[in-house]
Amino acid sequence: MITVRRATERGLSKFNWLDSRHTFSFGDYYDPQHMGFSDLRVINEDRVVGGAGFPTHSHRDMEIITYVLEGALAHKDSTGTSSVIRVGDVQRMSAGTGISHSEYNASQSEPVHFLQIWILPNRTGLQPGYEQRSFDLKRNIGTSLLVAAPDARDGALKIHQNAELSLALLTAGEDLSYSLKPGRRAWLQIARGKVTLNGSALEAGDGASVSEERTLTLKAIDDVETLLFDLA
Repeated sequence: MITVRRATERGLSKFNWLDSRHTFSFGDYYDPQHMGFSDLRVINEDRVVGGAGFPTHSHRDMEIITYVLEGALAHKDSTGTSSVIRVGDVQRMSAGTGISHSEYNASQSEPVHFLQIWILPNRTGLQPGYEQRSFDLKRNIGTSLLVAAPDARDGALKIHQNAELSLALLTAGEDLSYSLKPGRRAWLQIARGKVTLNGSALEAGDGASVSEERTLTLKAIDDVETLLFDLA
């Protein structure tokens, strides 16, 4: 079963410095029908103008993944980490017992466009931690590239949950299949482009929950970038 969550149906937080679209309930946006999917709790698509950002704030007991689509995002946190997240980078921050961080557009003039994802951890009280790695999607066009997994295999970031995140970049006309193990579910998020998922048409900003399906087949209508969450 595939259920589509259209980009136009998402929640919205809009300010003079921020345009944030919420796939699931977040902040002042509350929809009891969209509180997350499996252990996936938040997918926010954020656009921040030059020189602006999120001042220092705190989190706990959450796995937070940031993926930049355009521009660059400057990050600082209470573990002493300071970094810039650029296109192709994936960052994982384990909030655990508590972490404070800030996120600002690294440019004073150009916007930054990124996805921030929250996944519930498999246990509370973890030691706060941070990891960041660059993945070259252009060298892996047409394949599914694992970027986060509980066993950190194949160079993926370690995530403290029975969940995996894979990225894919497909050119127009390309197909890609992904197999789900029995009892597993999935969420597909479209970062850009248009694609069909087992025949269902999706475009940038759309998401789709998947259950009781063994094989997922993506067909790129035009050049497309996707995030696939393999979930319990």
